[in-house]
Amino acid sequence: MFFERCYESMLLWAQHRHAVKYLFILSFAESSFFPLPPDVMLAPMTLSQPKRALFFALLTTVASVLGGVLGYMIGLYAIDWVMPWLQNSVYGASFIRVQSWFEQWGVWAVFLAGFSPIPYKVFTIASGAFGLVFLPFVVASILGRGARFFLVAGLIGWGGERLDRLIRQYMNTLGWLMVCLVVMVALGYQFFITLN
Repeated sequence: MFFERCYESMLLWAQHRHAVKYLFILSFAESSFFPLPPDVMLAPMTLSQPKRALFFALLTTVASVLGGVLGYMIGLYAIDWVMPWLQNSVYGASFIRVQSWFEQWGVWAVFLAGFSPIPYKVFTIASGAFGLVFLPFVVASILGRGARFFLVAGLIGWGGERLDRLIRQYMNTLGWLMVCLVVMVALGYQFFITLN
Protein backbone atom coordinates (compact mmCIF):
# COMPACT_ATOMS: atom_id res chain seq x y z
CA MET A 1 0.00 0.00 0.00
CA PHE A 2 0.93 3.69 0.01
CA PHE A 3 3.24 3.82 3.06
CA GLU A 4 4.87 0.50 2.17
CA ARG A 5 5.69 1.80 -1.32
CA CYS A 6 7.09 5.04 0.15
CA TYR A 7 9.20 3.08 2.62
CA GLU A 8 10.59 0.79 -0.10
CA SER A 9 11.35 3.84 -2.29
CA MET A 10 13.25 5.57 0.54
CA LEU A 11 15.28 2.41 1.20
CA LEU A 12 16.20 2.19 -2.50
CA TRP A 13 17.09 5.89 -2.54
CA ALA A 14 19.24 5.35 0.53
CA GLN A 15 21.29 2.73 -1.33
CA HIS A 16 21.92 4.95 -4.37
CA ARG A 17 25.62 5.34 -5.13
CA HIS A 18 25.37 9.10 -4.49
CA ALA A 19 23.21 8.78 -1.36
CA VAL A 20 25.94 10.15 0.94
CA LYS A 21 26.29 13.28 -1.21
CA TYR A 22 22.52 13.73 -1.29
CA LEU A 23 22.35 13.37 2.49
CA PHE A 24 25.02 16.06 2.88
CA ILE A 25 23.28 18.42 0.44
CA LEU A 26 19.85 17.87 2.02
CA SER A 27 21.23 18.40 5.54
CA PHE A 28 23.00 21.60 4.48
CA ALA A 29 20.01 23.02 2.58
CA GLU A 30 17.46 22.22 5.30
CA SER A 31 19.29 24.41 7.80
CA SER A 32 18.93 27.55 5.73
CA PHE A 33 16.16 27.32 3.13
CA PHE A 34 14.91 23.81 2.18
CA PRO A 35 11.72 22.40 3.77
CA LEU A 36 12.54 18.66 4.09
CA PRO A 37 14.36 17.49 7.25
CA PRO A 38 17.46 15.30 6.76
CA ASP A 39 15.85 12.52 8.83
CA VAL A 40 13.96 11.39 5.69
CA MET A 41 17.31 10.21 4.27
CA LEU A 42 19.27 9.61 7.47
CA ALA A 43 16.82 7.03 8.81
CA PRO A 44 16.61 4.75 5.74
CA MET A 45 20.34 5.08 5.03
CA THR A 46 21.11 3.99 8.57
CA LEU A 47 18.58 1.17 8.32
CA SER A 48 20.11 -0.11 5.09
CA GLN A 49 23.70 0.20 6.45
CA PRO A 50 23.52 0.08 10.27
CA LYS A 51 27.30 -0.27 10.64
CA ARG A 52 27.68 3.24 9.19
CA ALA A 53 25.14 4.81 11.57
CA LEU A 54 27.69 7.00 13.38
CA PHE A 55 29.25 8.15 10.11
CA PHE A 56 25.84 9.14 8.73
CA ALA A 57 24.99 10.97 11.96
CA LEU A 58 28.31 12.85 11.91
CA LEU A 59 27.94 13.76 8.23
CA THR A 60 24.39 15.00 8.81
CA THR A 61 25.47 17.04 11.83
CA VAL A 62 28.42 18.68 10.05
CA ALA A 63 26.35 19.53 6.96
CA SER A 64 23.47 20.82 9.08
CA VAL A 65 25.75 23.09 11.12
CA LEU A 66 27.43 24.43 7.96
CA GLY A 67 23.97 25.10 6.49
CA GLY A 68 23.09 26.76 9.79
CA VAL A 69 26.04 29.11 9.35
CA LEU A 70 24.61 30.06 5.93
CA GLY A 71 21.23 30.67 7.59
CA TYR A 72 22.96 32.82 10.23
CA MET A 73 24.63 34.87 7.47
CA ILE A 74 21.29 35.30 5.71
CA GLY A 75 19.81 36.61 8.95
CA LEU A 76 22.81 38.84 9.62
CA TYR A 77 23.27 40.38 6.17
CA ALA A 78 20.03 39.83 4.23
CA ILE A 79 17.19 39.96 6.77
CA ASP A 80 15.67 43.07 5.15
CA TRP A 81 15.47 41.21 1.86
CA VAL A 82 14.23 37.92 3.40
CA MET A 83 11.77 39.37 5.94
CA PRO A 84 8.85 40.09 3.55
CA TRP A 85 8.98 36.50 2.29
CA LEU A 86 9.39 35.15 5.83
CA GLN A 87 6.40 37.08 7.17
CA ASN A 88 4.14 35.88 4.35
CA SER A 89 5.29 32.25 4.54
CA VAL A 90 4.26 29.47 6.89
CA TYR A 91 7.32 30.40 8.99
CA GLY A 92 6.11 33.91 9.95
CA ALA A 93 4.51 32.92 13.26
CA SER A 94 7.45 30.62 14.04
CA PHE A 95 9.90 33.49 13.52
CA ILE A 96 8.03 35.59 16.10
CA ARG A 97 7.94 32.62 18.52
CA VAL A 98 11.70 32.08 18.09
CA GLN A 99 12.32 35.74 18.94
CA SER A 100 10.58 35.28 22.29
CA TRP A 101 12.57 32.07 22.87
CA PHE A 102 15.81 33.99 22.31
CA GLU A 103 14.69 36.63 24.79
CA GLN A 104 13.97 33.91 27.38
CA TRP A 105 16.78 31.40 26.82
CA GLY A 106 19.36 33.09 24.60
CA VAL A 107 21.70 30.66 22.89
CA TRP A 108 19.99 27.68 24.59
CA ALA A 109 17.10 28.21 22.15
CA VAL A 110 19.44 27.10 19.35
CA PHE A 111 20.26 23.92 21.27
CA LEU A 112 16.54 23.24 21.80
CA ALA A 113 15.94 23.82 18.08
CA GLY A 114 17.33 20.35 17.41
CA PHE A 115 14.21 18.88 19.01
CA SER A 116 11.68 21.64 18.35
CA PRO A 117 8.76 21.32 15.90
CA ILE A 118 9.83 24.73 14.57
CA PRO A 119 12.12 24.21 11.54
CA TYR A 120 15.80 24.71 12.34
CA LYS A 121 16.22 27.20 9.46
CA VAL A 122 13.98 29.65 11.36
CA PHE A 123 16.41 29.51 14.30
CA THR A 124 19.48 29.96 12.11
CA ILE A 125 18.10 32.97 10.25
CA ALA A 126 16.75 34.46 13.49
CA SER A 127 20.13 33.96 15.20
CA GLY A 128 21.81 36.18 12.62
CA ALA A 129 18.94 38.67 12.51
CA PHE A 130 18.87 39.11 16.30
CA GLY A 131 22.65 39.34 16.57
CA LEU A 132 23.28 36.16 18.55
CA VAL A 133 27.03 35.80 19.18
CA PHE A 134 28.42 33.58 16.42
CA LEU A 135 30.64 31.11 18.33
CA PRO A 136 27.99 30.17 20.95
CA PHE A 137 25.53 29.79 18.06
CA VAL A 138 27.84 27.29 16.35
CA VAL A 139 28.51 25.34 19.58
CA ALA A 140 24.79 25.17 20.42
CA SER A 141 24.07 24.04 16.83
CA ILE A 142 26.66 21.27 17.04
CA LEU A 143 25.29 20.04 20.36
CA GLY A 144 21.59 20.30 19.49
CA ARG A 145 21.74 18.97 15.95
CA GLY A 146 24.32 16.35 16.88
CA ALA A 147 22.17 15.08 19.75
CA ARG A 148 19.19 14.72 17.44
CA PHE A 149 20.96 13.02 14.54
CA PHE A 150 23.08 10.69 16.68
CA LEU A 151 19.95 9.69 18.59
CA VAL A 152 18.05 8.91 15.37
CA ALA A 153 20.96 7.05 13.76
CA GLY A 154 21.90 5.29 17.00
CA LEU A 155 18.40 3.93 17.62
CA ILE A 156 17.93 2.83 14.02
CA GLY A 157 21.45 1.39 13.81
CA TRP A 158 20.87 -0.53 17.02
CA GLY A 159 17.51 -1.85 15.80
CA GLY A 160 18.91 -2.94 12.41
CA GLU A 161 17.14 -5.81 10.67
CA ARG A 162 14.83 -6.43 13.65
CA LEU A 163 13.57 -2.87 13.36
CA ASP A 164 13.28 -3.23 9.58
CA ARG A 165 11.10 -6.36 9.96
CA LEU A 166 8.95 -4.64 12.57
CA ILE A 167 8.54 -1.52 10.41
CA ARG A 168 7.59 -3.60 7.37
CA GLN A 169 5.03 -5.57 9.38
CA TYR A 170 3.30 -2.46 10.74
CA MET A 171 4.16 0.06 8.00
CA ASN A 172 0.65 1.20 7.12
CA THR A 173 -0.41 1.48 10.76
CA LEU A 174 2.78 3.40 11.60
CA GLY A 175 2.29 5.66 8.58
CA TRP A 176 -1.23 6.65 9.57
CA LEU A 177 -0.19 7.07 13.21
CA MET A 178 2.59 9.40 12.05
CA VAL A 179 0.13 11.44 9.98
CA CYS A 180 -2.16 11.73 13.02
CA LEU A 181 0.77 12.69 15.25
CA VAL A 182 1.94 15.41 12.86
CA VAL A 183 -1.59 16.82 12.64
CA MET A 184 -1.95 16.75 16.44
CA VAL A 185 1.42 18.47 16.96
CA ALA A 186 0.57 21.12 14.37
CA LEU A 187 -2.84 21.78 15.95
CA GLY A 188 -1.33 21.84 19.45
CA TYR A 189 1.36 24.24 18.30
CA GLN A 190 -1.23 26.57 16.72
CA PHE A 191 -3.30 26.41 19.91
CA PHE A 192 -0.21 27.22 22.00
CA ILE A 193 0.57 30.24 19.77
CA THR A 194 -2.97 31.60 20.10
CA LEU A 195 -2.77 31.34 23.90
CA ASN A 196 0.39 33.42 23.96
